[in-house]
Amino acid sequence: MKKVIEGKVYNTETADLIADAGYSNGGDFQYWYEELYITQKGQFFLYGEGGPMSRYGRSVGNNTTSGSSNIQLYSKEEAFQWCEENDIEADVIAEYFEIEEG
Repeated sequence: MKKVIEGKVYNTETADLIADAGYSNGGDFQYWYEELYITQKGQFFLYGEGGPMSRYGRSVGNNTTSGSSNIQLYSKEEAFQWCEENDIEADVIAEYFEIEEG
């Protein structure tokens, strides 16, 4: 997927995939799937898609909701938080973020 944000193109096919997370499958109205990316210039972004009862649900008129997909920019802090919230492996997180041993 490609999306222009603030005059720049963000493309899931040319950016590096860091990790992915999701819930259920495409037939479930609450289904969602997300992929965290980083561009060659170091900008993080999240590609997400989901069913009509997920955070990606969109009104399509006549009291009807549909699933959709989107790309949104993430700061480094937001990307790190997304990794923690989605239980991404520590080795993957360490490739992109500075972390300390507890």
